[in-house]
Amino acid sequence: MGTIFMAQLMGALYGLLAVIFGAFGAHALKKKLTPELLHSFETGVKYQMYHAIVLLVLGFNLGFDNALDAAIVNCFIFGTLLFSFSIYALCLSAAKGEKLRFLGPVTPIGGLLLVVGWALLLYSFVVNLI
Repeated sequence: MGTIFMAQLMGALYGLLAVIFGAFGAHALKKKLTPELLHSFETGVKYQMYHAIVLLVLGFNLGFDNALDAAIVNCFIFGTLLFSFSIYALCLSAAKGEKLRFLGPVTPIGGLLLVVGWALLLYSFVVNLI
């Protein structure tokens, strides 16, 4: 599968899931999670939606004629997966009284990938201006 297709596919999938998870959090989890856990869950949903939109925009606008474009998309895809989905798992497991400690370091790794994706996107803009 090409990078353009993956950006569009994952952007649409992440957008769909963000709406579903947002509704799930607002309705089904509101009484089951503490306010702090609900806030964390909502943060995961927000970041997932932001990056779904970014992936869709990139999928329809980048030339994907170099490795840099692919790296940007991959950072956003895997960063969102690690960041948002680890938050969901941590919140849901905490609500059940379980602790998935192995996921603790996964969230910041996902966040770092998102930062790298944004930095690479900025770099690609600067390089194209020169």
